Amino acid sequence: MNPATRPTSATEKVPGLRWLILSLVALATVINYIDRNALGVMWPEMSGELGLDKNDYANIVIFFMIGYAIGQSLFGKIMDAIGTRIGFTLAIVVWSVSVALHAVVRSVYAFGAVRLVMGIGEAGNWPGATKSNAEWFPIKERALAQGIFNAGASVGALVSAPIVAWLFYLVGWKATFVVLGGLGFVWLVPWLIVYKSGPDSHPWLDAEERDYILSGQRVASGEGALASANTFAPGWREMLRYRESWSVIGSRFFLDPIWWLFVTWLPIYLHEQFGFDVKQIGLFGWVPYVGAALGCVFGGWLAKRLLARGWPVDRVRKCAIAVGGALMFPALLGTAFAYTPLLAVLLIAVILFAFQMAMANIQTLPSDFYSGESVGSLAGAGGTAAVVGVLITTWIVPKITETSYVPFFVLGASLVPVAMICVWAFARRIEPVTPK
Repeated sequence: MNPATRPTSATEKVPGLRWLILSLVALATVINYIDRNALGVMWPEMSGELGLDKNDYANIVIFFMIGYAIGQSLFGKIMDAIGTRIGFTLAIVVWSVSVALHAVVRSVYAFGAVRLVMGIGEAGNWPGATKSNAEWFPIKERALAQGIFNAGASVGALVSAPIVAWLFYLVGWKATFVVLGGLGFVWLVPWLIVYKSGPDSHPWLDAEERDYILSGQRVASGEGALASANTFAPGWREMLRYRESWSVIGSRFFLDPIWWLFVTWLPIYLHEQFGFDVKQIGLFGWVPYVGAALGCVFGGWLAKRLLARGWPVDRVRKCAIAVGGALMFPALLGTAFAYTPLLAVLLIAVILFAFQMAMANIQTLPSDFYSGESVGSLAGAGGTAAVVGVLITTWIVPKITETSYVPFFVLGASLVPVAMICVWAFARRIEPVTPK
């Protein structure tokens, strides 16, 4: 925060406070992805020292994803119960301590244990961000806010390869994990200072911005008029009775594995397909995430632009999701036959651009359907479903890539149309759910 705008008393205000809070959430996501990607970037060198192979790596990733699945639903409930401020604090402390502990483990099961706990903590970032965006942004800006938050994941993935490679050659893999574990504790300082409460009572929020946020917590009806604010907040069991909830759960089960195919396996793919070492992974591994970052922002910007033109929420969300799917499918098939590393990473950049464009809008669906009290819970349930899908693909990848990576990309392409069908079949209309 600029010192000139830092409040010196409870009565002073910070213009655009919602964007400052969103920036902190996005920064936490950058740290999140640097931490999780470090193992993959350093694996080609670490594995030789520790005597581990690709199947061991897959097993370690599965431990992480089990923790991630547990953490999505767990932290969805935690965020709804204790609020975003303390919920985020708890999540980042858990995952940062776990990252640092990587320095003292050696076996597959020891790595699996710390990765499991790390996954539980890192998972809290997603329901927390979705809930924060639902609280701090009006409907017309929510997809843009979600896109900027998702850009944090892309930026984290983008910078992780060069940063981790640099630290690896500077201090070794053990010290690298310790340094990365400390980043989360540095982030906590501005977070606890800035995020004092929600927008309804935050002392730094001026009356105009507060009214803009709270009055904008309404959705556009089919005719473009503003409907009354959604107040329906079902509990877990009741929420699952509504097909709209399953549009989130189903689409994320099938679509999220595409992102994780690259987050988890891109360094291994570059190493096995093109013979890359850690330094070369650092030089090439960031390129696809430029596309991902652009897709995050573009998907949110497009939604905001179309809503401003009077399009109903249903049409906006489905348009952005459909365009993303239409770009992903042929790019995945094309990458299966990429014959140079440059062509491969450029095509993967297109895939991740399209993925994030669609995901920025899918992740707003919980707040389109329900009120703030249930947003974190549905976001967490969707995240858990996503992790189950990722667990399945993670188990499959070592088996289908023994001789070629063509099945890897065909698998990703096959998931796209199924995810699109889930959105259309279950959410026949994207609007606030009314109680049965």
